[in-house]
Amino acid sequence: MHNNVISDIKDQRTLTSAATQSFLSKPLKMLIGGAWEDSVSGDCLDVVDPASGISLNAVPKGNAADIDRAVLSARKAFEGAWKQTLPVHREKLLLKLADLLEQKADEFAELETLDAGKLLTMSRYGDVEIAINSIRYMAGWATKIEGTTISPSFPYVPGVRFSASTRREPIGVVGQIIPWNFPLVMAVWKIAPALAAGCTVVLKPAEDTPLSALRLGELIMEAGFPEGVVNIVTGGGDVGAALVEHPDVDKIAFTGSTEVGQEIQRRAAKTMKRLSLELGGKSPVIILKDADIASAVRGAAEAVFFNNGQVCTAGSRLFVERPIYDAVLEGLAEVADGFKLGSGFNADTQMGPLISAKQQERVNRYIELGKSEGGRLIAGGNAVEGNGFFVRPTVFADTQSNMAIRREEIFGPVLSASAFDDVSEAIDQANATPYGLGASVWTNNLSLCNQITPAIKAGTVWINCHNLLDPAVPFGGYKMSGYGKELGRSPVDLYTESKSITTALV
Repeated sequence: MHNNVISDIKDQRTLTSAATQSFLSKPLKMLIGGAWEDSVSGDCLDVVDPASGISLNAVPKGNAADIDRAVLSARKAFEGAWKQTLPVHREKLLLKLADLLEQKADEFAELETLDAGKLLTMSRYGDVEIAINSIRYMAGWATKIEGTTISPSFPYVPGVRFSASTRREPIGVVGQIIPWNFPLVMAVWKIAPALAAGCTVVLKPAEDTPLSALRLGELIMEAGFPEGVVNIVTGGGDVGAALVEHPDVDKIAFTGSTEVGQEIQRRAAKTMKRLSLELGGKSPVIILKDADIASAVRGAAEAVFFNNGQVCTAGSRLFVERPIYDAVLEGLAEVADGFKLGSGFNADTQMGPLISAKQQERVNRYIELGKSEGGRLIAGGNAVEGNGFFVRPTVFADTQSNMAIRREEIFGPVLSASAFDDVSEAIDQANATPYGLGASVWTNNLSLCNQITPAIKAGTVWINCHNLLDPAVPFGGYKMSGYGKELGRSPVDLYTESKSITTALV
């Protein structure tokens, strides 16, 4: 075993608090209509710790019948108790939920580290903090949703004057499907804006990481939300398909792969559901020759290796201006080879496992493909044996545009790098992808920044930083990275319909 890989990880539940162990020791159930329920079939799914391969617990394996129950519950709440809840009371409930989450922050951090393999410090001061702040930010929008007044003309109706206005109304019952890379944050980013807008929710957590969503469901009930406002159904892809196709679901909000997003579009067409889709990416990182090399190396490494590369905006394509190309690549190889892999509960660990054996297989397959395609391997590239699902951070130099490792989303710690000679070439290479989620530019030249930033076809462009998100800043993609912005004011539009009202003043 490589000396920077911490092996032989045991049952990590023993490393957690009494509260976390208590949660994990009880039978876990789905939240439907304010009650904790088993699946109709009685079937269950194992929840596995990706660092050790040990089963943590089991959750119900839902099916279409469970979705029927959850949607019925959400519809009843939408037409009843939740519709009667004043905006200021929706705001107070969300703020109460944020307070409860803050009180339980350490417990949620432990759950995220166990379930998703994250570093404990990242879970606590990244994921959980972002979730708390996002709930509080979206709570404020509950009392600020507004319409407009218009003075229409209607010249073809002489002698009559009119007034017109618009109002925004909650879209209804929302089905929400979230991924496994940021389980708590994704749940909050979906649930909070929907509730602020007055919608009710049926949430399907990722099959691999349901724990924090179920624990969040307990806090939702403790905060005092009416029964049925939030329902949580665990299960696999058939649960998601049933949610998308359900005739009484008004909208689907999905974060995940582009391939699944395309399938959701096809299935949703039958009922013309509203959709918001935050999908895959293959984000470019552009380093210009005037950039500080040490800062750019650190930034490029963090861009692609953050959260083990399991980030939709991972900076997995690196373009470096030729005069500093060798120095940047040398620095990246040193950083990658120095990473310590192991348990997220170990303070020395710098990178945890991938989420599953399936994902580990996928990433290793791409690494082998990169070798066979002719990429020059300068770091990593070797499989990690053991019970956990680890992959060493890997860097390929001198990659070409036709290589799969440069074209396709890998969702793991694999970087493909190449050199460029002028800015227009860097822009062309950055845009040579069907994706358009994120990008970053590293330079001290403001003039070049102003030239490059508007030319890059991506929903977010970071300057001298990468992967930074804030509840107030909209986030979403161009092209095949999806549509419908999350964060900021944008979700108000995602979870409401605009109604026009015209009145004849007689």
